[in-house]
Amino acid sequence: TIVDYYQIYAFKNGTHIVIIHNSNNRISSPHSCSAKGNFTIMAHDQQISVPLLEESTAILQSHDGDDDQNSEDLVRRVWIESKKLWYIVGPAILSRVSTHSVMVTSQAFAGHLGDLDLAAISIALNVIIGFDLGLMMGMASALETLCGQAYGAKKHYMLGVYLQRSWMVLFMCCVLLLPVFIFASPILKAIGEGDELAELAGGLARWLIPLHFSFAFYFPLQRFLQSQVKARAIMWVAVVGLVVHVAASWVFVGLLKMGVVGIAVACDISWWVLPIGLMGYSAGGGCPNTWTGFSLEALSGLWDFLKLSAASGHGHQRIRVYDSTSILCGVRVANELGGGNGKGAKFAAIVSSTTSLVIGLLFCCLIVIFHDKFGLLFSSTDIVLQEVNKLSILLAFTILFNSVQPVLSGVAVGSGWQSYVAYINLGCYYFIGLPLGIFTLRFTDLGVKGIWLGMIFGGTGIQTLILLIITIRCDWEEEAKKASLRMQKWTDQKFLPRQ
Repeated sequence: TIVDYYQIYAFKNGTHIVIIHNSNNRISSPHSCSAKGNFTIMAHDQQISVPLLEESTAILQSHDGDDDQNSEDLVRRVWIESKKLWYIVGPAILSRVSTHSVMVTSQAFAGHLGDLDLAAISIALNVIIGFDLGLMMGMASALETLCGQAYGAKKHYMLGVYLQRSWMVLFMCCVLLLPVFIFASPILKAIGEGDELAELAGGLARWLIPLHFSFAFYFPLQRFLQSQVKARAIMWVAVVGLVVHVAASWVFVGLLKMGVVGIAVACDISWWVLPIGLMGYSAGGGCPNTWTGFSLEALSGLWDFLKLSAASGHGHQRIRVYDSTSILCGVRVANELGGGNGKGAKFAAIVSSTTSLVIGLLFCCLIVIFHDKFGLLFSSTDIVLQEVNKLSILLAFTILFNSVQPVLSGVAVGSGWQSYVAYINLGCYYFIGLPLGIFTLRFTDLGVKGIWLGMIFGGTGIQTLILLIITIRCDWEEEAKKASLRMQKWTDQKFLPRQ
């Protein structure tokens, strides 16, 4: 009898029934029985009937035909895993594009107001909010490990507890970051921005403080739902948020003539639509097992949660497709590890990495083939097209490296290795990539190519190599055991009946 893509056999050994499970070649504890014919067992939460064979026949049959069916089984397993991956990656990509489009739309509206307004909103959104968004998104990724593994281990109640802990930790982080928004003008002047631009951008930063606090609730809710494979809910809420943003921007800028302040207010409103919508979905019946209301248990273990979140906070946001694949790869790995399936986690990591690499190779080849043409998508000026052509090969390699590294980081996050990833990121970028880029910029005539080469090959390239070695050498069965121990540590036994 086939269960998923594994085969189970039972054979009689004296007065016992012994089960062989081909997924890991383990033999289960004997079951006392005098059954004949078929033997009923529980597998993957399903009651199934397996053939009862003689011991010698069972052992031979468990290996007979493996070579003939190996290729067919592999294709089937890849197809099943790919469907699981794209079922959540597709909606995740659309939701990321929608939230990113809020920023792009804001700059498009500002572009019709004037150059100074466009520059101010660009600094406020891309520099101040961009830094804030990357940090908060990284800290929320602690839930990829905890919620993903808890969901895989059927500890459903704990997902709601982890969500509430993440809210508290990220809210405290938002409070600590308030000086960046309040004193944005003097900070911008200190780094060389003109007085007029710094004052306008700083004023916009203060208007964007409500948006800043929305991150503390939205990103944990996003990870909470992604770990349950509910990416479609996130997608629809993100699309609604984008529609609200466009409508609000038109009202505040076009009708009420509020200028860039109106754009900032529209951003505040549209970004708060996201956590309110996701919370409404979760509490309104979308997550009956994982959201059971607020719990005092969330107040315990905050220090350990803070340390895990801080280790996750050092992140580098990349191309939206790869960023989404990274997150969802982490979810798949965490689900499998939480369920005690080390081999399943390894297979999910392989399929995710291969899928992302194929996408990266496709875009890399397209840029190499159309190296002197793709610049026309953005400009028709000859000087710009020539410069784009010169940088096309570097861009192709950048896309190729960035198709692998984020997914390997997602594997690491799903496995609970946030601290290692943080140290690797810091070391590769700030102690290897950045110094190498500055060296090539100052002591060669490569110009911008020099610093780009240093950052890509010294930073991303070495980081990819290190993460690849760690992933290849990983003992996945041991990681599954660690995930089980982590669930025991973070789960209070007195709450287990509510799971």
